[in-house]
Amino acid sequence: MHYLDNAATTAVAPEVADVACSVLREHFANPSSLYALGAHSEEVIENAREAVAQSLGVRAGEVIFTSCGTDGDNMAVLGAAKARRAWADHIVTTGYEHPAVQNAVASLEQDGWRVTVVKPDETGCVSMQALVDAVGPKTALVAAMHVNNEVGSVLDVAALAEEVKRRNSRTFVHVDGVQAWGKLSLRLRDSSIDSYAVSGHKVHAPKGVGALYVRSGANLAPVWRGGHQENGLRPGTQNTAFIAALGKAAQMLDVASMNQLCTALSAQLWQGLSQIEGVVRNSPQSGHPAIANFSVPGIRSETMLHFLEARDVYVSSGSACSKGEASHTLSAMGLARARIDSAVRVSFSGTSTPQDVDALVAGVAEGVKSLARARR
Repeated sequence: MHYLDNAATTAVAPEVADVACSVLREHFANPSSLYALGAHSEEVIENAREAVAQSLGVRAGEVIFTSCGTDGDNMAVLGAAKARRAWADHIVTTGYEHPAVQNAVASLEQDGWRVTVVKPDETGCVSMQALVDAVGPKTALVAAMHVNNEVGSVLDVAALAEEVKRRNSRTFVHVDGVQAWGKLSLRLRDSSIDSYAVSGHKVHAPKGVGALYVRSGANLAPVWRGGHQENGLRPGTQNTAFIAALGKAAQMLDVASMNQLCTALSAQLWQGLSQIEGVVRNSPQSGHPAIANFSVPGIRSETMLHFLEARDVYVSSGSACSKGEASHTLSAMGLARARIDSAVRVSFSGTSTPQDVDALVAGVAEGVKSLARARR
């Protein structure tokens, strides 16, 4: 099997699965309970919190456990707006955000908030200066992706946050870091970023667990109502086993090795695709090498995907959350419909191999010939 859809989800690492299973068996008590068994569960959670904090370059007390990246994005976007409603009426975001941010912002717009959307250019890059220039005295929130999930564009979010704060120190800066965690070195505590969302299943942990960094002192109103857990921001009994698994996955992150591997695989991929007539690159040259997006205009994405699947090669047409709908990222880039309808996304992880890339390139080359003949 040649699995190249790691931006959608990664395989759970055996060591991570072992931790989850062990905690399920040995630490079943409610971590909020006052007796010793509960204290042992709480200790498991706090150890994991420290591991995640170290991977993000923050303090353990600034890490809130969530159920996924969407959960963290919604908590940050809706909570930041709620906390600033008394004086603010404006939000700034990019045109290629994940639906977790895009739809949360859209719901606020329906409630009367003004929204400025800065679209990416035709290469897939968003202008940091345009985001900063859109900030005004009543801007409550700037929300932006660190690494785009469809084309791999990288935004300098630390510089963005610093410039936003210079323009309006009360503006909250949230970053969707789901595709950046494990791929970029992070020292969030040294930045002006107020919150940063990550997800476990993008880094070989299970689905159903994630984390949200919230800078100490940042004003974030609770979105959920319930108990005292996670500083009152994410109430509900914690998923101890999956949190422990997330902590193990965080300890296993190796950004340098990941980038070295992805750089080599990306170069191999683009070199191979360049030999195939009709292939067009959609990812920017400056994008992160873990994500590659290309089109073969005239061959629909779904057709190519199933052709590759029959050859045991697995890729996607874009965000898994879009369920086959036209990519809003490529649409925001202003690409021609033929390129959007034929887009293919390839995404690597630390388990990807040169053989996976060879199989993909061979499959695309065969697909272009076979499917082109079928169209005649």
